[in-house]
Amino acid sequence: MSASLKRVLERLPLAADRPWIGYAVAFLVSVLALLVRFALDASLPPGFPYVTFFPAVVTASFLFGRGPGILTAVLCGVAALYFFIPPFRTFNLGRGTGLAVGLYVAVVTVDILLIDWMQRANARLQRERERGEELAARAELLFHELQHRVSNNLQMIGSVLSLQRRKVTDPAASQALGDAVAKLQTIGRIQRQLYNSDGAHLALDRFLPDLAQDLVTASGQPGIGCTVDCQAGVQLEPHAAIPVALIVAEAVANAIEHGFGDRDGGSITIRVARDNGWLDLAIIDDGIGPPAGFDAARSDSLGLRIARTLAEQLGGEFTLARHAAGGAVTRLHFPLDRRAPA
Repeated sequence: MSASLKRVLERLPLAADRPWIGYAVAFLVSVLALLVRFALDASLPPGFPYVTFFPAVVTASFLFGRGPGILTAVLCGVAALYFFIPPFRTFNLGRGTGLAVGLYVAVVTVDILLIDWMQRANARLQRERERGEELAARAELLFHELQHRVSNNLQMIGSVLSLQRRKVTDPAASQALGDAVAKLQTIGRIQRQLYNSDGAHLALDRFLPDLAQDLVTASGQPGIGCTVDCQAGVQLEPHAAIPVALIVAEAVANAIEHGFGDRDGGSITIRVARDNGWLDLAIIDDGIGPPAGFDAARSDSLGLRIARTLAEQLGGEFTLARHAAGGAVTRLHFPLDRRAPA
């Protein structure tokens, strides 16, 4: 069904706010049906007085509703009785004539009632659809407002911690607060990107490039380039969005802060591949790489500990090692269909 025809059907009955149009058309349809019946009279066998009048009643009822349909039924019934039911040109009701008129009344009554019932049901459905669209639009607005407020609240907490950090004299405590502020700011930046209001799965090839660009821009080092190589159609469960984004953010931050050091530029590549229900995510940089003998599983870095914990929550594994071509490679390997933790 074409869209234009669907829109016409949803508007039935036509001219509901101007009923005189429907009654005028009903009168014209009745006259047309009478003229066509006269034209076909010579070619029709006896016993078909209503052959053109039934379509007229159905057409008027379908297009303009119950009232015009009833008017058409009455006009056509009177015309058929007077011109095409013997004795002709009279309104005498004999035994056979009364039966023919009774059948006509029964048929057109059923037609009009069925059409009226369908149109009322269609009108109710249309009202429910409009109400559903209005509620969906309101829910979408509220969802984005909630996301905006959550992001702002995270940024506000980060600002409070930053102010508190200025009063801390212990270097370790100051560093811990600084790391916490960075994590909160990262979550705040990615919060608006990751979730769909309908709860749909997230396409990695859509939000990873934006996330990577945002992380590099926030570092304040324009010489660093970041590319994303992701298979199209790789979907991420909504509950896994924040953990994966945080692990990516940690890997990119490590590359910028430790891998490139004092260098003005560098290259980071994020590769995503799907293999038999598992996701393999690799973040590769061309920096100096981790030192000899480095073991990410034994590292006391807060960021790496958080990354390992998040990977365990996803049912996967997190590793950080020296890349064969130099630099570092961070890997996250986890199942795509794992349910959200209870």
